[in-house]
Amino acid sequence: MPESKLVQDIYAVVADDFTAVDKCINIQLTSQVPLVTKIAEYIVQAGGKRLRPLLVLLAARACGYQGEQQISLAAIIEFLHTATLLHDDVVDTSDLRRGKSTANAKWGNAPSVLVGDFLYSRAFQMMVQLGHMGIMDTLSSATNVIAEGEVMQLMRIRDANTSETDYMQVIHGKTAMLFEASTHTAAQLAGSDPEVCESLRRFGCHLGMAFQLVDDVLDYQGDTKAMGKNIGDDLAEGKPTLPLIYTIQTGSPEAALRVRQAIQKPEQVNIEEIIAIITQSGALDYTLEKASEQQKLATNALAILPPSPYKTALLNLATFAIKRSY
Repeated sequence: MPESKLVQDIYAVVADDFTAVDKCINIQLTSQVPLVTKIAEYIVQAGGKRLRPLLVLLAARACGYQGEQQISLAAIIEFLHTATLLHDDVVDTSDLRRGKSTANAKWGNAPSVLVGDFLYSRAFQMMVQLGHMGIMDTLSSATNVIAEGEVMQLMRIRDANTSETDYMQVIHGKTAMLFEASTHTAAQLAGSDPEVCESLRRFGCHLGMAFQLVDDVLDYQGDTKAMGKNIGDDLAEGKPTLPLIYTIQTGSPEAALRVRQAIQKPEQVNIEEIIAIITQSGALDYTLEKASEQQKLATNALAILPPSPYKTALLNLATFAIKRSY
């Protein structure tokens, strides 16, 4: 099935819920401070796949949920994600996201950080309104892990000695954790038993890991226009991602040296040379293999759920995770 058709079919399963989420987001973005509303609307409406809200909607329905609170939960997850994007772009000094100027590039670092804080606090206001202590516990713990993941990544910048184990810990915190929280809280909202909640948590975790590992590959061979970011952005920021780590560990001494130098002095990188080196070392193939392993673990975690269009969509999303080109 063509990639675009697969994605359309996944979103179509919860199309009405998605429309309701968009309305909820627009309502909750309102602030008495015009600049807050302006920046928040800019970043939230900048596009993107909205994968995390999608996961909430699909997982809640796959667990048999029949209410309407999944709409608010999906909006909460999107606000948490958007807050991390605003802060990340400041930390990474990024000027392009999803093909548009970042908020910090348009308005400066201080407003971006503060609006990120606004979105965090609005998300927690909405959590209180949900009135579900289990969900609040899961999301408060998740935001803590995400913050730790971001700090761990910051500590690894320009560190050519980063191990694969170190890196997996970083991406679990900074990326997979919110995927995990999305599906876990959806199951909690549905009142699922602990075994189902745990299975949905694991599904989200492994799916998030797969997505990040594929992102690592696309950073070297993706399409700039489709991704909305430049090729080699992670390396330009001195981030030792898995393709680089693998090349250092298994490549020739010459290849390992060049990659080490690229991580330590990214401002001097010849990106075409590095792409050739990591491709020849088999690092991109290795990273895709690791992503495929995570995808299989995610798929296996859904075995506990009964058949439904929502379960099928979740399985298709796991397939999209490793087959995508953007």
